[in-house]
Amino acid sequence: MQISPRLVLIILLIAAIGAAAISFLLLPSRQQTVGLFLPDNPEYVSLGKRIYRENCSSCHGVNLEGQTADWRTPGPDGKLPAPPHDETGHTWHHADEVLFNITKIGVAEAANLTNYESAMPAYEELLSDKEIIAVLSYIKSTWPEDVRKRHDDLNQQIQDQKSR
Repeated sequence: MQISPRLVLIILLIAAIGAAAISFLLLPSRQQTVGLFLPDNPEYVSLGKRIYRENCSSCHGVNLEGQTADWRTPGPDGKLPAPPHDETGHTWHHADEVLFNITKIGVAEAANLTNYESAMPAYEELLSDKEIIAVLSYIKSTWPEDVRKRHDDLNQQIQDQKSR
């Protein structure tokens, strides 16, 4: 039995479409990020990386590693050291809006804490909202896929609660 070239082409086309559909459904892919941050936007990530290096890395580390390995224990001044912003820290445990507010207005005001002192300044007079979002987008862009997914899930839960 001889198969016509046209039939072979049709079979190959159907197989290619099927393979593309299967890979789309089964392979992990970066979905649209939920929340304020844009870790898949090269413009924001590049801007954020530059601003992070200029304003944040002296305390949080060039590689987002934090000020010290023991960042949960207050230093001699009674203040907590700058935590890591990589996947080993707790940054990704907070929703975008919380992280944005902490960066913009400071920890104490964002968390409505009294008698809390932090070495981290509020950046509302130094950085625009876009620049703050860019820095936080850069930070998120460095997290492993599973951490980014968990952070997106947290943001989605917050959005779902607000829409009720």
